[in-house]
Amino acid sequence: MTIRRYQSRSISATVEKLTRPIFGKRGFGQGTMINDWPNITGSVLAQHTFPEKISYPRGERGNGTLHLRIDSPALALELQHLEPQLLERINTHFGYRAVSSIKIIQGALPEKPQEIELEKRELTPSEEAVLDERLNLVSDPDLKEALRALGGEITTRD
Repeated sequence: MTIRRYQSRSISATVEKLTRPIFGKRGFGQGTMINDWPNITGSVLAQHTFPEKISYPRGERGNGTLHLRIDSPALALELQHLEPQLLERINTHFGYRAVSSIKIIQGALPEKPQEIELEKRELTPSEEAVLDERLNLVSDPDLKEALRALGGEITTRD
């Protein structure tokens, strides 16, 4: 399917095309591993580790070595014991045996960009009335309260 030039495209479709050559040089076919690193490793390991690159044997796209930067010597020792579990999680993410070993590099991690906190505004009375009207069909009070909170978050985003 072709996309006409005058139609808008999602940023994710454009960004992937731009970043593919950069990530490809480092062994990451896509940026998904870097973006999904906290989901792959868990929050504690993600805060103290950063996947730098995957080096594959010549002519192969499997059984690579993940070069993993870590900022804590104590956690590096712990990571050596957790290596089989981490390899399993990484390979599950890829869907095949992409990584067979991990090379630990101790040092400072690259700075992560600060997340900008959006200021929340209050719902206007008319927005509350519309939200309550939409939720009249829901009979479960817990579900109704959860949907009201979700609807309020979505409505107040600017």
